[in-house]
Amino acid sequence: MPRNDQVTRQWHLLRHLEAAQHGATLAELATSLPADFTRHPRTIRRDLEALEAAGFPLYTDRVDGRVVWRLVEGFRRAPALAFSPTELMALTFSRGLLKPLEGTQLQAALDSALAKATADLPAPGHTYLQQLDNLLAIGFGSHVSYREHRETIDKLTEAIGRRRTVQMRYFSASRNATTRREVDPYRLWYANGALYLVAHCHLRGEVRLFAVERIRSCTPTDHAYQLPLHFDLEAYVQDALRVMRGGRPVTVELLFDKATAAWVKDRTWHPSRLLKNAHLRRSRAPAALRRTPEVRLAPRIARHLASGRS
Repeated sequence: MPRNDQVTRQWHLLRHLEAAQHGATLAELATSLPADFTRHPRTIRRDLEALEAAGFPLYTDRVDGRVVWRLVEGFRRAPALAFSPTELMALTFSRGLLKPLEGTQLQAALDSALAKATADLPAPGHTYLQQLDNLLAIGFGSHVSYREHRETIDKLTEAIGRRRTVQMRYFSASRNATTRREVDPYRLWYANGALYLVAHCHLRGEVRLFAVERIRSCTPTDHAYQLPLHFDLEAYVQDALRVMRGGRPVTVELLFDKATAAWVKDRTWHPSRLLKNAHLRRSRAPAALRRTPEVRLAPRIARHLASGRS
């Protein structure tokens, strides 16, 4: 049994127990699970015992001759954690970082967690949190709003967790066409103001990046897949220029004038970047990139540099 199936099933069981004021029997818990999950009482009992061993305050009780499972009363209403000022600052800051994902479950969960963490603060504590906004602000350049793509993100998240193949209709900007794809979703990756699905494409026979906002429809299937043991997201994206990937690596050397060089050297555009001083007070920045036959690389690099320059 895949580990992700077990974790997802246990999450469903906990959600049901949180809402069940009088507890729930094994049969009721089984009925609460989605239809495609294992519902055998023995499996559910093992899940509950695993949750109990992990520290969740579960116990059994007998009500009207039935054995019910419960969460210890008050567990959901536990006192707010005593965060230090710097921890509260970090939470507040992280909420700002996720602003492009506003409207998704991820942003909603963080907002909920922060609200619970600060619920019992005295008035001076709330004043302090308001003052944090005056200490640190987060600005974003161009980015995609994912409020209208919440359902797609939720389906992809579930499919990734359960290791299920997804059928989708995807709009390819380079071909100006919508195609039907079957993909094995590996990871959601947020980079450069946009969210991408890293997935093995059955049509192309290789791992590809799909812009989430271009997914026109998305349907998880019952077909399970195995994530390759050798797959490493960091290794997959390390040779990309932002999100552009291509064929074999080539070394590119860029020559900047003095004014531009002073600005370029303060940023890491690619992990392989190497800065060298050049004659005429110009700066060279060699980098090993992947050859990208679909685009002219130099104009694209220039546009990337220009887009971030103040």
